[in-house]
Amino acid sequence: MPHPRRRKSLMTSLPPDETGPVGVRPEPASDQPSEPRREKTEDRRAAIAIAARAIIAEKGLEGLRTRDIAARVGINIATLHYHVPSKEALIALVAESIRDIFRAQYHRRPRQCKTAREMLRMEFEDFAEILTETPSLLLVIGELNERARRDPAIAAIMSPMSQFWRDQLADLLRLGVADGSFRPDIDPVSGAVIITGALTQFSRFPHPAGAADALFSEIERAFARSEV
Repeated sequence: MPHPRRRKSLMTSLPPDETGPVGVRPEPASDQPSEPRREKTEDRRAAIAIAARAIIAEKGLEGLRTRDIAARVGINIATLHYHVPSKEALIALVAESIRDIFRAQYHRRPRQCKTAREMLRMEFEDFAEILTETPSLLLVIGELNERARRDPAIAAIMSPMSQFWRDQLADLLRLGVADGSFRPDIDPVSGAVIITGALTQFSRFPHPAGAADALFSEIERAFARSEV
């Protein structure tokens, strides 16, 4: 749907003294071998992503300032802009770091030789782990998704992540129909929207102990094949 009026990009919404130069600045010359330099670059980008996520969780996306990120990482603004030359590049780095966290979590618990119903329970367990151990991550995702509704540049970064999650769950539901775990009349795409919507809404507010387990049980029961 086209926007009724031109929206400001995330970059232009920052105060002038916060945007800094957008051109990539070369790092100082180094005599170090290329591999250590690459590792140093990856470590620094990881530190920038961690600092940005922390600030977004604390202050929201409107409170994200490049000088605060640089201060937390212990670098100057020029070095920060070498690694993330624009605000959109910074948001992309944050999104990439979130994706890597979810990917690592997924690979810690292999799904091989599991039924679709067992895999759905593992999805719930992964979500509960994030909800309990790193709730700030869900705050960051919520902030980015909310801004994505108004900012096409952020939407272009976040939409593929959301779509991947829905596609993954749709595939799981299809598998469940095939292996008999789930009802044969399920529409997998709609079912994936229901699951992601329920979990996303649940993550936005605090809940009493046991509420997450109750939600997971209700979702599983809604899709499970009736025992005859």
